[in-house]
This record gives sequence, structure tokens and C-alpha cells, in this order.
Amino acid sequence: MPDEMVDAAIAWSVKLDYNRATDATRQAFEQWLRADPLHVLAWSRIGTLRGDLAQLPTRLALDTLQAVEAQRESAHKSTHHERRQALKLLSLSGLVLGLGWAARDHAPWQRLLADASTSVGEQKTLHLADGTVLVLNTDSAVSTDVEGERRLIVLRRGEIMVTTGADAGTDAGASGRGAAAKRSSRPFWVHTPFGRMQALGTRFVVRLEPDRARVSVQEGAVALHPDNPAAEVGDPAIVHAGESRWLSEAGSAPAQSLGFEADAWAEGVVAGRNIRLGDLVAELGRYRSGRVTCDDRVAGLRVSGVFHIRDTDQALRFLAQTQPVSVAYRTRWWVTVGPQSLP
Repeated sequence: MPDEMVDAAIAWSVKLDYNRATDATRQAFEQWLRADPLHVLAWSRIGTLRGDLAQLPTRLALDTLQAVEAQRESAHKSTHHERRQALKLLSLSGLVLGLGWAARDHAPWQRLLADASTSVGEQKTLHLADGTVLVLNTDSAVSTDVEGERRLIVLRRGEIMVTTGADAGTDAGASGRGAAAKRSSRPFWVHTPFGRMQALGTRFVVRLEPDRARVSVQEGAVALHPDNPAAEVGDPAIVHAGESRWLSEAGSAPAQSLGFEADAWAEGVVAGRNIRLGDLVAELGRYRSGRVTCDDRVAGLRVSGVFHIRDTDQALRFLAQTQPVSVAYRTRWWVTVGPQSLP
């Protein structure tokens, strides 16, 4: 990716996301995109970062982008390695040091610490050595360790679906039926920023939110352990098949359904019944770079169906065809779902 194109993509992000963009500015941006396929790739490359910045105070996000833009500009006459270090500052210095309290939850450096990660709109399946199948949803990052006395998954961001393996192998040098039984009894844990959960032979989904994690169990059961010792009084909360609970530092609580099937995304769809339109639009927005909003005047509409997340434009067109709404594209990366225009 030529450095100049990354520079330009950052500059367009400042103009479109943090300034009052005129029609002329948006037209110029569209012309820039059409001018070269690499422009589209450059814009896509910074898409995940733009999503992270969108969750932060506007002034802070803008200061970060402008500081990195200036840093990269001053590095134009430096070596290629030094210029790449300037871009790295956007992920490390700009967000970790500049944002402080928000770094743990919103900074893309979580992907640098992970064993596996996905970008916005991407999904990935991992087959671990113990037989566990781990599916990463959009914009997710995990670390894994299944070689020690216990099996451990650390969910750093995003969402995963876990199907625990039988763990039937034996340790090196071990022999006999007893050794195999010992091996198969290793506990399976998932750690999140808000607490731990132990799988009790199961298939389940874990999704991180800004201040809590949602656990939805499809098979078996999961025991929840909040990080705050004061919140863990008595036996741990058990989530059984067909149930969902929130796990936070304050404890655990039942999670009300939004109408989605918790694991449908692993099949490439958002599926459910009686879904609030605003919630559906927000869910589709997780699978595309840029900004997707729903006008309050139509956000309360209820919809049911199957919506493909690998082509969110198609899903939005389907909404416009089947619901009393319109879909307006300011650019490909800025979409608004609103009421139908009057004739």
C-alpha cells in the first residue's frame, strides 16, 4: 500500500468524520475513490480504526487523527521504516497514551496482542489442538492456550462462538487409561475484561460490550465468575442451554433477548423475529466499515427475517423493499435508514 494513499485516506477521514462536510467535499471524496482501486483499499484499511475512534469523544478522536497526520507528514522525507512507525503511532501512542481510560476497550492494539483476530466484516474459524472449534466474528481478537493444566481462551475484543473439544489426547510420556482420563478432565475457561466463565461441556457465544459481556449458551452450561470478589457470593451463576446472561464486574444478570438468534452470525446471517429496526441496523453496521445510522422516526419498527451479513448492502436494500423506510447513501461508508420520502 503506497504511503501517499494511506496519508490521503487519513486526511479524508478528518474531513468527513470530524468536520462539516459539504456536498462538494463528498463529491470530491467519491471522485478520489473512483480514481484508483488502491484508494478504495486504503479507505478500507483504516475502516476498523475509524470504527474505534467513532466510539470516543469527537474532540479526542480528531486530535488523535490530526496528530498522526502531522506525524506522517513530517516523516515524508524519512526512511520507509520510519514512515511506517508513524502509522504505528496511530494504533499505539495516539490511542493508548492519548486515550488512557478508553485504551483497554477501544484501542486496536488489542489485535497486536492476540493470537488471532478479524477485521470488520471478516470471520475466522480456528481448530485448536484439544479439539475445540473457535469461530471469531467481525472485529474480534483472542488469545488461546490449550497446552497447560487448564485450557484458556482470552477474548480481547468482539465476539466468539466456542464448541469445546473432547480433549482426549494424553500428555507426552503418559500412558494408560488413567492418564487419558486425567487429560480429558482439564477445565476450560474463557477470560474477558469483566470476569471468567467455565465451560461445562458446551457450545456457547460470548460477546463483549463496552461495560459487560453477554454469554449465550446453545448446548451444555457455563458457570460465570465476575472479576469483583464481592460480587461472587455463593455458588457461581450457571447459564443453561437456551439462556443468556450478562457478566460484569458487579456480577451477573439475565440478558433480555433483542430478537436475534445468538449464533446465527456463524452461518453468515442475522436472523430473528420481532426485531426492533434500530437494533437490526446497528447489528448490520458491525459488519461494514463506516457509519450506519437509523432515524429515530423509524427505529421502533419491528421486523423479522434472515439478513445476510456478508452483503450488508443487499440487506439494506431488502429493508427498503419490505419496510416503509428509505436507505440514503451519503457515501458508500455513510448510510442512513430513515422514513420513506413523501411523493
